[in-house]
Amino acid sequence: MPLITTIHESLPYIDPEPTPSERSAAEALIAAERSLHPDDPFHALLPPPLTPSSHITPLLESEFDRIASHVVQANPDGTQAPPPPPPKLSALDLTRYSSLPEIPSASELAGMDSSEATTLLSSLLGKAYTDHAYVAQRRAHLALLDAYGKNAWLIGNWQLEGELKAIEKELAEAKREIDLVTLQRKQAQDEVGPEILGLEDTWKKGVGRVLETEAAVEGLRRQVLEVRRG
Repeated sequence: MPLITTIHESLPYIDPEPTPSERSAAEALIAAERSLHPDDPFHALLPPPLTPSSHITPLLESEFDRIASHVVQANPDGTQAPPPPPPKLSALDLTRYSSLPEIPSASELAGMDSSEATTLLSSLLGKAYTDHAYVAQRRAHLALLDAYGKNAWLIGNWQLEGELKAIEKELAEAKREIDLVTLQRKQAQDEVGPEILGLEDTWKKGVGRVLETEAAVEGLRRQVLEVRRG
């Protein structure tokens, strides 16, 4: 039963305030009805909450285990030593970008077959081209980040701020529409209030007249029976 404490403004405005005994009886009925259904802390229209298994992949779990693998150790004097850094992530092999391949000397190349030497030098040249392309792209990206990173970050914040203002504006308009509907409902009920009270009074008088008529009919019936017996 979501939002069990929500107060709805759609209740009639022309009804009199309930007495304490009437309110207690109504609250007892509400409590008895609520006991049949467990409380739901989430709104019925909201999607179910996310669970760790829904968005944490096995790769993330292994990363969490890697970070949590280091344990805080205590010094001999009883103080806690700073925790050792977690083991480095070895998912990417960075040695190909940080170390240059070993180039064989001229004597080593002379002792190789020509085709073998050509294949080895071609492979080394291809790796050198790859390293050069990576370093050049890395420098270009760092230069762009240094030149335009701050502006891109500010523009992103400006866009998010604009979206937030638009959502806040929609929320304010929705609240305003709710207030207008509530005022219209209250005005409509206040306008028909006297008519409803008049109809209720007429109904009560009609019921009273029916009871008086039935009592009079019962009296006449008894009189008729007495006359017949006499």
